[in-house]
Amino acid sequence: MTNVAYQGEPGSNSSTVARTLYPTGSELPFTAFDQALDAVTLGAADVAVIPVDNSAAGRVADVHHLLPESGLFIVAEHFLPIRFDLMAVPGASLDQVEVVRSHVHALGQCRKVLREGGWRTLVSDDTAGAAREVAELGDPRHAALAPPAAAGLFDLVTLRAGVEDDPDNTTRFVVLSRESATPPFTGEPTMTSLFFCVRNIPSALYKALGGFASSAVNLTKIESYQMGAGLNASRFYAEIEGHPDEPRVELALQELGFFSTEVRILGVYPAHPHRLNGRSG
Repeated sequence: MTNVAYQGEPGSNSSTVARTLYPTGSELPFTAFDQALDAVTLGAADVAVIPVDNSAAGRVADVHHLLPESGLFIVAEHFLPIRFDLMAVPGASLDQVEVVRSHVHALGQCRKVLREGGWRTLVSDDTAGAAREVAELGDPRHAALAPPAAAGLFDLVTLRAGVEDDPDNTTRFVVLSRESATPPFTGEPTMTSLFFCVRNIPSALYKALGGFASSAVNLTKIESYQMGAGLNASRFYAEIEGHPDEPRVELALQELGFFSTEVRILGVYPAHPHRLNGRSG
């Protein structure tokens, strides 16, 4: 049995992904992302499922800060369509609602219905946690924005279904493990996540990334961040389409390494079908 750590509570979107990817696994919910990663690092869990990007809200978790220091590897990705329902205790009506609780990202992804209702909002640690809080309060003036599954889990009723602003709202999750699981290069669509730190010289980033352009390697993400309070050269988290054993990717990584003080592969994993579907649409 696979022990799956995630941030959130049962009924959350992270819980849904954990059940989808590991239907016979054991769920280990945690309050914070770093706790879920630590559970894998320390051996209490086999993998962690972490949301990293949302199509409406952008970055979700600070994986670029947490992952390089964790020693974990990305072994898979999963895209989940995000749906939010407005739910309350049995017998409650929309007219009674005064306060809506949810995670800060969920509140940001449901602005339209919140403006229409004119409700006050309260931030919860998790969407499913917001549903639990509403159930525990038993107050019809309080409602939650949560995934549809949370209503049944906490005996709530749905006041309005599908209230997310964007019907194409999607969150990308990654699966993290203590061991890398690099698939062999077969020509199948593959993603590579990496960390690098450029030399502290003029135009270092421009030169470091030049190999991706000249080798026609698609750079799908790059994020910079600083470690500590000093003025050291920035560190970067990046994702590319391709396998490190692919000749063009190998050339690009060689050039990246020449202008960097450190390059570390954080994961090589199959590209999720959602990427290909997005291109065809």
